[in-house]
Amino acid sequence: MRLNSFYPVLMTKEVKKTSSFYQQYFGFEVVFEADWYMSLKQEETGDELAILQFDHETVPASFGKPTQGLILNFEVENVNEMYQDLIIRKQLPLHLDLRDEAFGQRHFITSDPNGVLIDVITVIPHDKSFEDQYK
Repeated sequence: MRLNSFYPVLMTKEVKKTSSFYQQYFGFEVVFEADWYMSLKQEETGDELAILQFDHETVPASFGKPTQGLILNFEVENVNEMYQDLIIRKQLPLHLDLRDEAFGQRHFITSDPNGVLIDVITVIPHDKSFEDQYK
């Protein structure tokens, strides 16, 4: 099977507020807008993200709940700069402070207005103890 596209869809009570968050802090632009759904694209990378009203008729009723238990990973060139911008200057919530991981990441975790976790990451050299895990 060949995929034409793949992107997450966040189900929320606050479509416009959530869309505005990703536009303001992560450079996404609106490519489709309805009061119940917004499709966003990050022009530099081509990455996509959609925001959907959780109780819209296109969502099977038994699944119509705001998104929970999800972490969105954003790999960036300089996580230190993003930390200064998002956490220090813009004061987004901090759930995991900036740190290096032996498996090859320097990162911190914040969240969007819905509580969806956002892990902002710069890849760093991994510890030799993780050598066998990399394929």
